[in-house]
Amino acid sequence: MSFWQRALRHRSFVAGGVLVAALIVLALLSFVWTPHSATEIDVPNKLLPPSATHWLGTDSLGRDIVSLLIVGARASIAVGLIAVGIGITVGVALGLLAAARRGWVEELVMRLADFSIAFPALLTAIMLTAIYGPGLVTSIVAIGIFNIPEFARITRASANAVWTREFVLAARACGKGAWRITLEHVLPNIASVLIVQATIRFAIAILAEAALSYLGLGTQPPMPSWGRMLNEGQSMMYQAPLLAVWPGLAIVLSVLGLNLMGDGLRDLLDPRLARQR
Repeated sequence: MSFWQRALRHRSFVAGGVLVAALIVLALLSFVWTPHSATEIDVPNKLLPPSATHWLGTDSLGRDIVSLLIVGARASIAVGLIAVGIGITVGVALGLLAAARRGWVEELVMRLADFSIAFPALLTAIMLTAIYGPGLVTSIVAIGIFNIPEFARITRASANAVWTREFVLAARACGKGAWRITLEHVLPNIASVLIVQATIRFAIAILAEAALSYLGLGTQPPMPSWGRMLNEGQSMMYQAPLLAVWPGLAIVLSVLGLNLMGDGLRDLLDPRLARQR
């Protein structure tokens, strides 16, 4: 069977794909349509319950919850895409360099990766905020830096395994250089591992962005953010508990969808794992 025929039969991949597709559609939809303005304040209509006009009600400033959720998906996807892109671009390059050169180069790259892991995204965001101020760019850079050592370590471990394979030894015997072997043989053979890891890191990036926005270090007003909606809903738990439920549910479904899709991709790209299950 082709890849897509097997994918459509994989329940985890299909369920995750539906949730991720819904997230992407909401983010794209926010550019052309929302039920109400996501930034319009209407204090007389604050804390309204769900109705035909406001499907999920309004918040403490009278803003429509559905509109806030739809526009907030845009920030989550932007942070995930760019932060994971930074991690893949820099981390994969460093991992391939370490596997190709070995020796002191590999040791230097790995020690730098170990040093970077000591600075999680939250700590990096705090340091960047102290210098440049809070904002979406600060979140992207902090999460991107956090992703680099993860991709470097995974790339190096996977590439080292490929470098010991017979076809790589044959390529070296034919006179191919290290970088040509890396691009023509090593990278294509570890691409599936990187794709699965990118899906997982995307989910972690959404969680990290929500956490940073919740603490006031991420997306700033008036741009909606699921994490800041959670922060604002926390102070209204006794008056309107659903204000914290909706953004929390959006985060849970997005992360669940990405994890399910990543789990499905891992089985589809490496059928041995599916047989072991």
